[in-house]
Amino acid sequence: MSGQRVVITGGASGIGLALAHRFAGRGDRVALCDADADAVRGAKADLPAAIAETADVTDPAQIGAFLAGVEDAWGGADVVCANAGTGGPAGRIEDLDFDDWRACLDVNLDGAFLTCRWAARVMRAQRSGAIILTASTSGLHGVPHRSPYVAAKWGLVGLTKTLAMELGPAGVRVNALAPGAVEGARMERVLAMEAEAGGTTLESVRAQYVNGTSLRSWVTAEDVAEMALFLASPAASKISGQVMAVDGHTETMTP
Repeated sequence: MSGQRVVITGGASGIGLALAHRFAGRGDRVALCDADADAVRGAKADLPAAIAETADVTDPAQIGAFLAGVEDAWGGADVVCANAGTGGPAGRIEDLDFDDWRACLDVNLDGAFLTCRWAARVMRAQRSGAIILTASTSGLHGVPHRSPYVAAKWGLVGLTKTLAMELGPAGVRVNALAPGAVEGARMERVLAMEAEAGGTTLESVRAQYVNGTSLRSWVTAEDVAEMALFLASPAASKISGQVMAVDGHTETMTP
């Protein structure tokens, strides 16, 4: 399994960085990009053998230059993780700003499109590969006060299903990860936004996320990375077009 060429967007923190560490740790070549230049420098220090570049997935020129560099260096890719994402704004839809809506969809959905468009071209040519999109349990359930994020993640589920159909005849598999509430700084920011939008306390929202799962627990970035390694492995050779929830089984997203 070692020696695969793995590309990760949004790879310098959170789930993306956990993916980078797990793939690199088993001997894969890793190329990551992220819009946060400081985070990229930190990732490069942690993973000196990796290709690590600052690139914004919403900018076709930036993400295009990063992917072209990977193609020049490696000639293609075996695994592409379209992971870059943002939580977006929280609030009732009548109170949301259109620019904030667009910014959320730009990162989560448009960024995945630009990444997958490149991956589809190179993998179709080599007639092999695995594309893994990072969706969310929010792409399987409605979530009050999070309409931009939910719409984007449902869009990723549809993109996953469609690309699996398009690329399957070329031997390319396409699946999506659907993490639940993942421990970390990003989720803490989301909790604070949702508490403010819902007029409740941070502790109440945190308890809601835990109690809404069958396992009564949160998820770690490493939990999600383990699923990605499985989907990229020969053990998953007949798995495509699926949304793999890593969430402790979400029973409800609302109180």
